[in-house]
Amino acid sequence: MNIAVLGAGSWGTTLAVLLAKKGYQVRLWAHRPEFAAQLEAERENSRYLKGIHFPENLHVVDHLRNLAAWSQMIVTAVPSQALRETLLGFSDLPLEGKILVNVAKGIEIGTGKRMSEVLLEVLPALQVSQVAALYGPSHAEEVSKEQPTTVVASSQSLQTAEKVQEIFHTNTFRVYVNTDIIGVEIAGSVKNIIAIAAGISDGIGFGDNAKAAIITRGLAEISRLCLKLGGDPLTISGLSGIGDLVVTCLSRHSRNRYVGEEIGRGRSLDEVISQMNMVAEGVHTSKAVYELSRAVGVEMPITQAVYEMLFEGKPAEQAILDLMTRDPKQERY
Repeated sequence: MNIAVLGAGSWGTTLAVLLAKKGYQVRLWAHRPEFAAQLEAERENSRYLKGIHFPENLHVVDHLRNLAAWSQMIVTAVPSQALRETLLGFSDLPLEGKILVNVAKGIEIGTGKRMSEVLLEVLPALQVSQVAALYGPSHAEEVSKEQPTTVVASSQSLQTAEKVQEIFHTNTFRVYVNTDIIGVEIAGSVKNIIAIAAGISDGIGFGDNAKAAIITRGLAEISRLCLKLGGDPLTISGLSGIGDLVVTCLSRHSRNRYVGEEIGRGRSLDEVISQMNMVAEGVHTSKAVYELSRAVGVEMPITQAVYEMLFEGKPAEQAILDLMTRDPKQERY
């Protein structure tokens, strides 16, 4: 099988290496020609994944349209807000028989669409049964070193999900399947917002009690949105839900938790982002989900607080105080 991986960041590179080690012919697409040439020459991604060498059957290219035509599977690993623009590069191609696997976690600003919805909208030749998501607690830094990791492949087509499972599964990268792609995408995207909140709590200097509350009540917000949009709330208790939420809120590898921590210490968002060389998806997703929650009538106070801190300049201490002094409620409402 010929597999294209779009996006030469840490996660795209990690998955390209994993698939190449399994014996597939893999082409990794980099947006900038000079970066593609550098990766191909150096045979590693020293910018995002230093020390992980490329197998012989992995090559890096910059010709998107030809690559899409060549492949039987396309893995989209570009940042969520860049997915639409990337797909337009081959939107007129016939896609019969191809599987598209999205691994970017986010909600599109302006439309409130999940990434699978963007795929189907931009690629008119694509059928729902050809689309899958691969989500779960899976930091590239650990997967690239073949440390034990477990994720979920989700598609409305069980056959497609099982095909993705077969292609990605290894002795250290265990893949489960489900058919609730709505729940998987919502959980895997919104958890980044909750991780920013957890980081803010750390940055302010609050303790474990506060972080546990943020994680738990964040999980409730995710469940409410999932249910409203037609997903299965039970998905939230799985790998793309509580699994990914816990690792993103606690891990030293989490870019979203890091952004929150720096905000909690008093730095501005622009200052924090300018000093990062990778994307923290939760920043843009907080804006998209805040707008989406208001549009569909779902109460998401932690998401609202993060949005207000990031985009309206609300002081972190005041945002936390406002959360703590909301009207008392039943735990389930």
